[in-house]
Order: sequence, then structure tokens, then C-alpha cells
Amino acid sequence: MTPPDLSTEDGRAAYRRELRRVGWRWRWSGLGLIVLAAIWVALARDGAQAWAEQGVIVAYGLLAAGWVMVISSIAMRTRHHRRRMAELDGVAR
Repeated sequence: MTPPDLSTEDGRAAYRRELRRVGWRWRWSGLGLIVLAAIWVALARDGAQAWAEQGVIVAYGLLAAGWVMVISSIAMRTRHHRRRMAELDGVAR
């Protein structure tokens, strides 16, 4: 992989697009789980359903899994950025 070209506006835009693509499936899947769990908790709070007690426990598990996925994708993106900037420092020396 070649180091990112941050000296031009086009190079910076290309690097932003590259960073946006890192971990996007994990990030969007995690956000989807968070939204699904929030809806599930809101529906189960009414208690009208027979599955309300177990449903809340499952929903909180989904909520936790969603946040783990989002935080993991942020960590992946940060690690990728550090690696790419290290490549840039290696070229500048």
C-alpha cells in the first residue's frame, strides 16, 4: 500500500473515504442492533406481551453486543489510521 497523499485536497478526500470504509459493516450492524434493541425494550416495557421479562433481557444483550460492535469498529479504524500515518512518517524520514 502506498502512503496517503495528504498534501492535496483530493488526496485528503481519498484518505477520508478510505477511513470511512474501514469497519463500516461492523459499525452499521452494531448501530442496527442498538436500534433494534431499543425498540424491543420500548415494546417490552409495556408488559402487555407474555415474553416481556425474557424479552428485556435479550434486548439488553443485543444492546451490549451492538455497542461492542460499534466500539470495535472505531478501534479498527483507529488502528488502521495509526498504521497509515506510520507509513507516512517512514516515507518522510
